[in-house]
Amino acid sequence: MQFSESWLRTWVNPSIDTDALAHTLTMAGLEVEEVRRVAPPFSGVVVAEVLEVAKHPNADRLSVCQVNAGTGTTLNIVCGAPNVRAGMKVPCALVGAKLPGENGSVFEIKAVKMRGVDSHGMLCSARELGVSEDASGLLELPADAPVGMDFRAYRDLDDALFTLKLTPNRADCLSIRGVAREVAALPNAPPHALRSDRGNPPPTTPFPGQPHPR
Repeated sequence: MQFSESWLRTWVNPSIDTDALAHTLTMAGLEVEEVRRVAPPFSGVVVAEVLEVAKHPNADRLSVCQVNAGTGTTLNIVCGAPNVRAGMKVPCALVGAKLPGENGSVFEIKAVKMRGVDSHGMLCSARELGVSEDASGLLELPADAPVGMDFRAYRDLDDALFTLKLTPNRADCLSIRGVAREVAALPNAPPHALRSDRGNPPPTTPFPGQPHPR
């Protein structure tokens, strides 16, 4: 049984953190096999809109983009993604952003000169943010994505995915409602905590390869 913490908390929201919730569920007989974050830590990434795209004067496979990242200044960013185009919304790592690197390292974005053209930031693929293995191009966002909004907040990437290892006698907890009933019975759950008007997961679209709550 797998579900997101945010989905569970739409049903019942005890005043305990993620680790305490996992421990309490296990002590209640619902063994928590794994808790993991939806995405690895990164910072300084916002929703941005590509305003213009031009060919790089010194490189056939690079483009020079004018980008609105909500900073009040149009950013000049060199990009090598094949799917970049004017009008698309994408995650943009600003100068100073820290992205996940290899083997747990951190990669900091700096203002650089790429083949003679200044670049102030980076337009990101899903793989560069660690949210999926898709590196075929930029991660395109919906047209209504709010420019300048922190990307982690926009996609709820600080959420946690719980995986329960249920025994055959706990088939009642094969649904989010069943798990919520157990949480609502905990001593630190607020009175009358269980909400009966919640039946669907949060209206967010998982990234390719991201487990769906079930």
